Amino acid sequence: MLEIELYSVQVARWPARGRHLLAHHDAQSIVVYQAYRPEAAAAAVRDGRLGGWGFSLKRMSWIKPNFLWMMHRSGWATKKGQERILALRLARADFERLIAQGVYSSFQASGYEHENVWKRAVRAADVQFQWDPDHDPSGAPLARRALQIGLRGDILEEFAHRMLLGVEDITDFVVSQRIHDAPWNGLMTPCETLYPRTAKLTAILRLEDPDI
Repeated sequence: MLEIELYSVQVARWPARGRHLLAHHDAQSIVVYQAYRPEAAAAAVRDGRLGGWGFSLKRMSWIKPNFLWMMHRSGWATKKGQERILALRLARADFERLIAQGVYSSFQASGYEHENVWKRAVRAADVQFQWDPDHDPSGAPLARRALQIGLRGDILEEFAHRMLLGVEDITDFVVSQRIHDAPWNGLMTPCETLYPRTAKLTAILRLEDPDI
């Protein structure tokens, strides 16, 4: 499901700093990543939907469009409970609908003037997002930011059971690539480019000009 490319080629064209939505996408769809226990990952691949032991619709579930952020979070599939990495494909229209319903997970980033108003918005929202430092393949933080999107409630149920166009376990690929050390000349990663910046996405996510 994933087109891959040398990391050294990709990093040369990525913005070095700022808020940018880097993702593996085509004209109709986008891929996001999650890490699971083996049992939950196996069930997801078998059924084409999220579920099985270790998956819960009762808590916030975070999806990551950025492959290397997922590698940082999961320790390249070595952390307990994150041994299997899934690539989940969904329609761009659905992805952008998730973003449109989101509220920033921190008051400082939210843009709300009053914290109580922001708290009410967070309690009511089934989608939250936040910008975190992106990371290089070793896990070192970068000046570039990476987006995380948290889902819960009805939106999580829709994402898990009806929204996914494809589910692929890419753990074997992850394991094959985590052997590479700096300067990562042979490292292959999913091909990620800047997601198209509509006026709406730019306003909601405060995306920055890649040329700055």
